[in-house]
Amino acid sequence: MLMVCLNGGRGRDAHPAVPVTPAELAVDAARCAALGVAAVHIHPRDAAGAESLRPAVIADALTVIRATRPGLPVGVSTGAWIEPDPAARAAAIRAWSVLPDFASVNAHEAGAEAVAAALHERGVLVEVGLWTLDAVEAYRSWRVPVGRILVECMAEEAPIAVSDAARILAALPSSARMPAGSTPEARSPQDAVALPVLLHAEGPATWAVLAEAVSRGLHTRIGLEDTLLLPDGAPASDNAVLVTVALAAGAR
Repeated sequence: MLMVCLNGGRGRDAHPAVPVTPAELAVDAARCAALGVAAVHIHPRDAAGAESLRPAVIADALTVIRATRPGLPVGVSTGAWIEPDPAARAAAIRAWSVLPDFASVNAHEAGAEAVAAALHERGVLVEVGLWTLDAVEAYRSWRVPVGRILVECMAEEAPIAVSDAARILAALPSSARMPAGSTPEARSPQDAVALPVLLHAEGPATWAVLAEAVSRGLHTRIGLEDTLLLPDGAPASDNAVLVTVALAAGAR
């Protein structure tokens, strides 16, 4: 699976093609889906342009995207930078009137398992984000069912990011490894059921780690959240161009 991450924490000050409004997100999502991406990850914004988990903000973005591209799986972030208080994050999730198909939770953040539990209670597939080996250890103790593992490499230097990826992948519970083509029922890591893994990076290492994901047969992602540049260092004009290049590189 190739996922597109449309905006992340970036605004138009970072790149003029970053989609911010629900309508912009919907147009970009539909364009990328037509190219072949299987899912879209978004960071919805409020009227002031700030990332938000408020029910109305989430509902507005999801509703417009689904009306524009029915059937496209849409996920959101629950990062602590959006709402630092984990109890407030969980409360916002429990108040959502329109639900995403999946949502990412970073295992290293305070209260992460409680946030994941709130998602699971609402029937939202949980993606656990693992940035470090310590995060893998934190995740091992979770009792919340997880549907996908995100191995996220944050080092800027490509060789370090690829090495970090190898270490994190090797440290995953054996039940949490599987080829990209499989689709198991979401289970906790204590169950002997494999989980799909999506491997990606941000910044200068994005393309090297995407190539690593392709070589390992893992899911991956691309988009203006992760990089503003093409593999040769030239500026990317928009998300669609990034997706086109990723597909040509073998991401599926």
